[in-house]
Amino acid sequence: MPVIDVPQPEFMEDEEIAIFADAVGKFYQQHAPEKRVEKWREDGQVEREFWNEAGAAGLLGVSVPVEYGGHGGDFRHDMVVIDQQAKHNVDGFAASLHNTIILPYLVRHGTEEQKQKYLPKLVSGELVSAIAMTEPGVGSDLQSITTTALKDGNGYRINGSKTYISNGQTADFIVVVAKTDPNERAKGISLMLLETEGAEGFERGRKLDKIGLDAADTSELFFDNVFVPAENVLGGVEGKGFYQLMGELAQERLVIAMGAATGIEKALETTVEYVKERKAFGQTIWDFQNTQFVLADLKARGTAARVFVNDCIAKLLKGELDVATAAMAKYWVTELQSEVVDKCLQLHGGAGYINDYPIAKMYRDARITRIFGGSNEVMKMLIARSM
Repeated sequence: MPVIDVPQPEFMEDEEIAIFADAVGKFYQQHAPEKRVEKWREDGQVEREFWNEAGAAGLLGVSVPVEYGGHGGDFRHDMVVIDQQAKHNVDGFAASLHNTIILPYLVRHGTEEQKQKYLPKLVSGELVSAIAMTEPGVGSDLQSITTTALKDGNGYRINGSKTYISNGQTADFIVVVAKTDPNERAKGISLMLLETEGAEGFERGRKLDKIGLDAADTSELFFDNVFVPAENVLGGVEGKGFYQLMGELAQERLVIAMGAATGIEKALETTVEYVKERKAFGQTIWDFQNTQFVLADLKARGTAARVFVNDCIAKLLKGELDVATAAMAKYWVTELQSEVVDKCLQLHGGAGYINDYPIAKMYRDARITRIFGGSNEVMKMLIARSM
């Protein structure tokens, strides 16, 4: 029994899901032991071979239909892969990006030819994905991007630069957000499918030095007259990109909220264990009433966050999760995560500031959750529009 016992989604009681969770957990234990993950942190990225191993074990494309090489599951199976990854401290492996953000663009919006061509390779690990969305100086204002994909003969030429791209050093299949009509805002955006191997004019920039998420590579990407054939516009029609992106953001933000809820629980578990062992003034840190009150408050709010996230998961599975509710989950749970981790670090005293202790890494890793997937300031705007 974990130190922090919280309500789990109802579907976790399903026998088939439980068996899958056990198999995924064993894969992480065998293929991502601490020593290997530590090497990823030192290198600043997950080795490419691990993606092939994950594909062979059935961890990629778990909700992709079987006719496209997938495993025919649903979002529950995607969540198991992410949840088990967090429980086994497998840093840097961008399974949530690959499985729950990028592959759904192809499954839901791709042409039949695009699905047949790319999905089997993305499921096997032959291709690893990224999405090139953010640009220097643009941030969350997606409609103001300046990267273009303009017609040239039987295809398009992509020009521009992107930054803060997760999986940027590793990915060989990139969904590029670009303007096919620079005179338009939302209506001018299209999603271009780019295989990087042999793509002239494509260049990976710096692997960016972050304050957290050490094993996750985050990069700059540059496009100088990069050619893609006309059939590589996602869905086969120009100008649909912004709406395709917006249609998937609720799920993406729920995934971030799920990760934040798990982060809260892990911070509380490691802190309860620490304060019950560490002594000061002749007693354990746990024996001080202040410690008990702080942790009781954090557990109560962490449990509320988990109940909220579970409700959002249930809504998503029924096709009822709306943009505003997903924004509330992303905003509130990530804000709470930062508060919880900060207070847990404080209870570690000076040890909390030393990277040898797990809470220090949690503190650094948690900070980005309030920014990516749309900053929390943007989440507040979305919530306000629904009122």
